[in-house]
Amino acid sequence: MSGKRDYYEVLGVQKGSTKDQIKDAYRKLAMQYHPDRNKSPGAEEKFKEISEAYAVLSDDQKRGQYDNLGHAGFSQQYSAEDIFRGADFESIFGGGLGDIFDFFFGGGGMRGGYGRRASRGNDLLAELEVTLEEVARGTEKEIQTPRTERCATCGGTGAAPGTSPKPCSRCGGTGQVQRVISSGFGRFVQVTPCPACRGAGSTIETPCRDCRGSGMQRAKRRIAVKVPAGIGDDAQLRLRGEGDASPNGGPPGDLYVQVRVLPHPSFKRDGANLIYDLSVGAPQAALGADIDVPTLEGAQPVSIAAGTQPGTIIKLRGKGLPRLNGFGKGDLMVRVNVAIPERLTSRQRELYEALAKESNMSVKGRRFMGI
Repeated sequence: MSGKRDYYEVLGVQKGSTKDQIKDAYRKLAMQYHPDRNKSPGAEEKFKEISEAYAVLSDDQKRGQYDNLGHAGFSQQYSAEDIFRGADFESIFGGGLGDIFDFFFGGGGMRGGYGRRASRGNDLLAELEVTLEEVARGTEKEIQTPRTERCATCGGTGAAPGTSPKPCSRCGGTGQVQRVISSGFGRFVQVTPCPACRGAGSTIETPCRDCRGSGMQRAKRRIAVKVPAGIGDDAQLRLRGEGDASPNGGPPGDLYVQVRVLPHPSFKRDGANLIYDLSVGAPQAALGADIDVPTLEGAQPVSIAAGTQPGTIIKLRGKGLPRLNGFGKGDLMVRVNVAIPERLTSRQRELYEALAKESNMSVKGRRFMGI
């Protein structure tokens, strides 16, 4: 994927283009490069390239992930068939293209039932909350998520035990009917789901009582999720095959786990670095002090140099979070804030006034020569 051209460049549109602009751009290019109209070398590959770009940019979810992740990251989320699944080609070609999967993938692949194409199960999304400490060391957590599974009673056939589905008499078990239509591209064979069996290719005379003939059931399943050290907030983990089961014998979908990192009472996160705000008194900032500060590995002493100014950053190397996929650890950035007392005892006021006088500074109720 990383060697492919940018999808926006392929269609000749801007990144902020609307869906209608993307559709219009694709329609014009499709008219130019459709293999039934353009027999020149490379036309079919060009048509596939612009169709792939349209399939992604016309889908809000895929487009958003592509914009955020780019080609390299997007390719980890979607297979080639996933990209084209659900894309609206019918409104552009008027059904003339037939099954887009047959065009791009040669009509092969798994088939379920009586010759129908086996579709992939739906993908699912779940959320998982982790603490900053769990991010630091990595963890494995268990989540419970509902999903669609094959009926255990009928094995997914939808037929009552002891019976089986029968081939559809109208489509002969293919699940499809064909008709020839004419369009601006020429004459095409349009393939549509059989209306008698709704594309199943079979009919059920005695439905299973547990699933009522659907072959599917909803169930909750507990799944172990490995969270790598250093993972970022809002990152997604992909668990292949843990989504909904296919309704007709195809592969199951995937489960995407959205990771939420909970706020920490002491630290703020900046990538692999952590920020800790340390409040010190004015005497400590002026005279210097050794103070214990928290880290994710326990308390560690920090030396405050005499004359430390508010906002000074003291860096504790390697005391931050692991960088995702290795490459060391970040730092703990101790940001020094000087705390000014809101109320003073009589003795404290005397000392501060003496300090102000010694420093030739004016204070409320006292006037000294300015510096």
